[in-house]
Amino acid sequence: MTDTDTDTVTAATRAVVEEFLVRLAAGSPERIAELYAAEVDWYIAPNPAVPWIRPRSTRADIAGHWRELAAGQENDPAGTRIDVVVVTGPDAVVTGTLAGTVRATGIRFTSPFALHFTVADGLIVRFRVIEDSLAVAAACAPGPAADH
Repeated sequence: MTDTDTDTVTAATRAVVEEFLVRLAAGSPERIAELYAAEVDWYIAPNPAVPWIRPRSTRADIAGHWRELAAGQENDPAGTRIDVVVVTGPDAVVTGTLAGTVRATGIRFTSPFALHFTVADGLIVRFRVIEDSLAVAAACAPGPAADH
């Protein structure tokens, strides 16, 4: 692949990731899912305490994830931020901090995160989430409300 080809792929990947972030902020599960391929290599570390985290592999599954996430937690825009977006060829990594409150428990949480995307033909084909899954799971557990 030439430098020009790599630059073109990098620009296309960046455009998809930036559109993902716009759609994520807007909160439309179906519009977010449109950015994924029909079949996706998806991974978020499973935890039975977090009902919206489970294996996903299709665009419909992924729309379900974003619907379940919105139903299960209220995002805190003031505590959520993007720190870095790095894109090289078909891969992108987004890092930042997320914050929210689990609706079922009323417990607030914060977590650093990293999202790893792989994009092909203008669609997300691989998606990884690295987060403080213990903080999210603790916020899902019944008990006294406290900042986790």
